Amino acid sequence: MEDRDTSESPVDSQQDEDSLSVKTSQSTSPFTSQLKAMIRIRHKYQAMKKRRAEMNSPVQMAHRFSHRSTGPEVFTFEEAATACTLETSHRRTKRRKRHVLFPNDRRKCLPSKDRSRAKPFLVLLSVIVFLQVYNAIENLDDHVLTYDLEGLEKTLKREVFGQLEATEELLRHLKDYLSTYVHSKPLALALHGPSGVGKSHLGRILARHFRSVVGERLVMQYFVLHHCPQEEDAGECALQLTAQVTEVVNQAEEEEKIPVFIFDEVEFMHRPLLDAVYSLLQPGQNNEYLNAIYVLIGSLGDSEITRYVLQNSSSEAVDGQRSTGRLIRELVSLLRHVLNGHHMLWRDTELVPLTLLEKRHVMDCFLDEMTQEGFYPDHSHIERLAGELSYYTSAGRRFSHNGCKQVVAKVNLL
Repeated sequence: MEDRDTSESPVDSQQDEDSLSVKTSQSTSPFTSQLKAMIRIRHKYQAMKKRRAEMNSPVQMAHRFSHRSTGPEVFTFEEAATACTLETSHRRTKRRKRHVLFPNDRRKCLPSKDRSRAKPFLVLLSVIVFLQVYNAIENLDDHVLTYDLEGLEKTLKREVFGQLEATEELLRHLKDYLSTYVHSKPLALALHGPSGVGKSHLGRILARHFRSVVGERLVMQYFVLHHCPQEEDAGECALQLTAQVTEVVNQAEEEEKIPVFIFDEVEFMHRPLLDAVYSLLQPGQNNEYLNAIYVLIGSLGDSEITRYVLQNSSSEAVDGQRSTGRLIRELVSLLRHVLNGHHMLWRDTELVPLTLLEKRHVMDCFLDEMTQEGFYPDHSHIERLAGELSYYTSAGRRFSHNGCKQVVAKVNLL
């Protein structure tokens, strides 16, 4: 019914309303103002309803969209202001969070989106390498501590006089060799010097010290004039020496220690014995033969050492410690030339030359011996005893002919 009313023209509806109003006026004369108002409202409502229906019709909507698509788009500030107002109202209506989130100060840089998978493995590898290096250093320290080289150094400084450079060189070679258990060849040390400068005394100190740290069975002292004085027995002595060394190195291999072999009076060692020792120093052997220390003590080249020290005593007195180091290096070169002509054995050794002792060193020997024997160490008495010995004189310095060799004999006569 309403659809039919909306399809009628506005002229017909107006005529109907007029006729209705005439009829109403004819039938009912006393109209109130309220009834008229209701009629006017009804008229307005029907008019608005008709206009809305016309706007929603398909023809009107098609016309409207075609007008929008063909017409130019013009920017106006009213549209921007409206959009800004809507955005502001949307922000205001957004619900605020209860807690305020502050930035994290611990993250100084933005994290990368693409995280490398190799980074954890690289960190793990670095940790493994660090632990291995640290463990190796600890093992080296423990290996050196096993042989108590610090105690040996204190003993040498206390009991060996006038050979500070020689003892430092000896300790340096021992520390380098004993810092690890795996070696490519044995360590061979050759202590050479004139008579009475402390070579045999130094050998006894080494034997006593290493017996206390590695055991009695792993230290062997070999005195040539005692064990093999005759040249005709040199071949048999060489075989016995090789058998003894083999037994000691096998025992040391089982205990994982380094044995020490000390050969004194090597200037009296015959050719077969020299060849036997030389074969023991070769690198191409079993592992037990490579982990060993050989100390050769002798007086070969003593005349060259004496002559060189006396000729260079003046420069040593002027330059001090620097000249002493240079003197030791030049003595090593001189001894190398002399000993290589004696036998090939000394080509594979580390030479440690011992120089002449001065008078003050001889007085230290007297003081030490008298203290051990229980005598009162009177300085004037010691100086008188030291003055009874013979000396070389060079550049105002006095060097003993026989070092401290006669000290024990003179103290025993007191």
